[in-house]
Amino acid sequence: MSQPKAEPKALAVPSSRISRLARLGGLATGLAGSAAVEGARQIARGRRPTMGDLLLTPANAMRVAEQLSHMRGAAMKIGQLLSMDAGDVLPPELAQILARLRADAHHMPGPQLKKVLTAAWGPDWLRRFRRFDVRPIAAASIGQVHRALTADGRDLAIKVQYPGVRRSIDSDVDNVAGLLRLSGLVPKGLDIVPMLAEAKRQLHEEADYRREGDCLARFGALLRDDPGFLVPDLHADLTTAGVLAMTYVEGRPVEDLTPAPQAERDRVVAGLVELLFRELFEFRLMQTDPNFANFRYAGDGRLILLDFGATRAVSPELSGFYRRLLRAGMAGDRGAARAVALELGFLAEDTPRDLEDRMFAMFEMSMEPLRGGGVFDFGTSDLPLRMRDAGMAMAVERAHLRLPPVETLFLQRKFGGIYLLASRLGARVNLRAIVERHL
Repeated sequence: MSQPKAEPKALAVPSSRISRLARLGGLATGLAGSAAVEGARQIARGRRPTMGDLLLTPANAMRVAEQLSHMRGAAMKIGQLLSMDAGDVLPPELAQILARLRADAHHMPGPQLKKVLTAAWGPDWLRRFRRFDVRPIAAASIGQVHRALTADGRDLAIKVQYPGVRRSIDSDVDNVAGLLRLSGLVPKGLDIVPMLAEAKRQLHEEADYRREGDCLARFGALLRDDPGFLVPDLHADLTTAGVLAMTYVEGRPVEDLTPAPQAERDRVVAGLVELLFRELFEFRLMQTDPNFANFRYAGDGRLILLDFGATRAVSPELSGFYRRLLRAGMAGDRGAARAVALELGFLAEDTPRDLEDRMFAMFEMSMEPLRGGGVFDFGTSDLPLRMRDAGMAMAVERAHLRLPPVETLFLQRKFGGIYLLASRLGARVNLRAIVERHL
């Protein structure tokens, strides 16, 4: 049964480390208590449940989703990533509940918002504006966005970071990682320390709105002459580490294009795929967050690009690895693909042969849209279902799985997100023709 979407409401963000730790501690206690009750019930019925079975129940997933949504910040961000990256190996009911974290978050109440803006701009900040809409037009894991009209007539979108987000990142990541280990989602032999360190690093970068403003300006310059995209202008005079000011651009959700003519859907998705490979091979700078909310459709047909907090530089070496991997995959050369996978760290020399075969079967499956030539129909392809089944089969081998290099995880997420959007829009695109231009 689908879960009804709760209406976002004003809830104060717990901003101190102690209050955030208390919430996660209370959540862990509640999960453990629930597991104990369920375990006793199943043992009485003659079953021998695992800890993962006891903790990963729909009721517990709902409890986790609601608590992380209330906390926002790094805790909610990790829940969002979990719902996207582990969705193919979680039971469908749990993945659906956790997916609620990708929808709009609750927003700050007015008094807390005023306190944050006063700290950023000083006590007379309201004099800078003719109008400042207190109710946000969007709310997410790290901040919320308000529309405002400045005293000098600029129509702006102003992103305001939730209080306490930056200073709670490290503790949030550690505490949520503890919950994941408790749940059994993390195999005992899997070293997730590098991933946790990378998660902290990226979240600290995302919480630096001056850095995001720089990335916004860089993408604006890179795409200034591209007729397919529109990037809002940065307004540096109102931007601080916790407040980002940009031009307000009117647009509608990209998912609204679902009933649009086929040719228009194809054009938009082809543009996004082209941009993806320009980011990887030409710009060597990629916005790695594929959330659909980061793409909006303007009235003139351009795609509006938003949220550059997760922008990452791509090293020449990594770009070269992906170029070689794509060439090998398109040519059906498993030997060449294996050599790149070993260099990248996707594969180790001691990887069991059957697991390696499954991994390459999945890789070759993912290359089908590029190897066939001609137009690939995202709307009718069963490739996502086959990839899901193969991924769930591989999950059984969790004891032998290894984490790929952390710098590749964000690129993989972007690839998957663009594919999901293309499927949602039912686009038909000649992917091989686009990729060959960059190889």
